[in-house]
Amino acid sequence: MQSILNIRYQLEEQAKQEFGRAQMRLMEEEEKLTILQNRKEAYLEEGRRMRSDALYVNDLKDNRNAMLVMDELIEAQKRQVAQAEKVVEAARLKLQEAMQERKMHERLKDKALEQFMKEENAAEGKAVDELTSYTYGQRRKEEQ
Repeated sequence: MQSILNIRYQLEEQAKQEFGRAQMRLMEEEEKLTILQNRKEAYLEEGRRMRSDALYVNDLKDNRNAMLVMDELIEAQKRQVAQAEKVVEAARLKLQEAMQERKMHERLKDKALEQFMKEENAAEGKAVDELTSYTYGQRRKEEQ
């Protein structure tokens, strides 16, 4: 029973590690998305500044193209974040299942131990009763 429980502990630990790695990847992907959004915001601000200063058509075109590229990169990164979220959710479910399995095996082990203790106590009680009966019987024989 303990060997099965040890395996369940190992499986739970592996699930925890997978979940942790998935969360780290999600955080990295979200950080990349934030960086891209900040870059886009900088391009927007630069475009506003260019429009208020002297108009240079090539600079405005370059700025507009950069913002379009940033939009594409942001959308691609959003897809990466969504994929990482799916991986995190799958890892969370796997961890939850591993924890439930471990808890179930712990309860089974506790119940088996409890049953063993009941049986041992019953056997001990029976042995005490037999010894008491034997001792009582021996005293009666001696008295007669």
